[in-house]
Amino acid sequence: MNDNRSAMEADPEINPDVLKSRFGRDIARDFDLDDPRFNEQFDETLNFMVRKCPVVHSQVGTGYYLVNTQDEVRRIAQDWRTFSSAKGYQPNRPEGLPYLMPEESDPPIHTKWRHKLNPHMSPKTVAAYEQPIRDDVNALIDTFIGKGECEFISEFGALLPGWAFFKNILGVPVDDLPMLVEGVEEGTFGPPEERAGHFARVFEYLDTHLKWRQTQPRRGDLIDTIQDGVTYEDGTEAPWEHKVSILVDLTFGGIATTTFVMASAIHHLANNPDVRQRLIDDPSLIENAIEEYTRFFPPVVALGRTCTRDVEVAGTEMKEGDFVMLTYAAASRDPRHMDEPDKIDITREGIPHSTFGVGPHRCIGSNLARIELITTLEEWLKRIPDFSVKPGTEPRHVTGFLRSIRELQLVWPT
Repeated sequence: MNDNRSAMEADPEINPDVLKSRFGRDIARDFDLDDPRFNEQFDETLNFMVRKCPVVHSQVGTGYYLVNTQDEVRRIAQDWRTFSSAKGYQPNRPEGLPYLMPEESDPPIHTKWRHKLNPHMSPKTVAAYEQPIRDDVNALIDTFIGKGECEFISEFGALLPGWAFFKNILGVPVDDLPMLVEGVEEGTFGPPEERAGHFARVFEYLDTHLKWRQTQPRRGDLIDTIQDGVTYEDGTEAPWEHKVSILVDLTFGGIATTTFVMASAIHHLANNPDVRQRLIDDPSLIENAIEEYTRFFPPVVALGRTCTRDVEVAGTEMKEGDFVMLTYAAASRDPRHMDEPDKIDITREGIPHSTFGVGPHRCIGSNLARIELITTLEEWLKRIPDFSVKPGTEPRHVTGFLRSIRELQLVWPT
């Protein structure tokens, strides 16, 4: 790895045997996003990589690189001509998995779609959904508050983002949410050979829904906008499969990411009654706390690009066609840009995180996600101010290019 490799060879902490003893494998030269040890040592691994390894390599499958520092992640994310999204964001992409538009495209195609879709997800537009989302938060709390306990993911965290997105944005029946959540979850974290099949079911469902909407009166909503499509630079109209892909991509983002930040914030507050009390006493701190929780608990670990030419990144030479992942999760903990990044500080000022992505592909749903997170903390702390993790239980995480909590048991006095 040229200068990067030389620096690593000179650092005793990056000795292959030392890394294998500490992390179960040589994470600098043979990283694996799907390694169970990465799931178990998530925070330690990120903190180590951002400090010691600006670039690491994986030999899994066809191989890939991970770029970990904030400056390099931001630079690459802006340079779409050198680092293309058009060949997907997953390493060792499952065979048969269609590309997700507009995420897995470059300008001008990406620009055309984002210009068309952005008004539906603007701060002004999603602000109108705050009260309906707040009502849904309370409706979900109503179902379990009297029991004095809940399994947060299945009874709240996996439901609210889907409700918010399906009811207010897509108009998809919420009764179908569990099937779509399962498809997205298993398509992300299930056995690699089964992931494409799970995603195929999501594509099939949303293809059917989009065709059904063609038979209905126009509503002036996001789906109508997708139906209208865009005209590409060569004068051709966006094909049907692109429209379905847009809907799948938005659904994926709407139900697969916010849950993790939400559950992690609740888990942190369950274990830190002093922080919880501070937010109860001064709710004006909640908005800033959400930014800090979003920084520290990134649902998107890393998303990939493909090198369009030979290029050097932080002393590492990459060849045309190499796959490189932007480790947003590590970049948000870069000590070069903040003090004590491995600690949670709800009063931290100017929180420089990259959880929502950077550059042209920055998350289109970030405004909606913030409303979901803020209303959840506000209403939860009003109604269940004293809660803790159920004795004898721990949250159960899964990690790949995304991170998720599968189970979080909570209790409170009634």
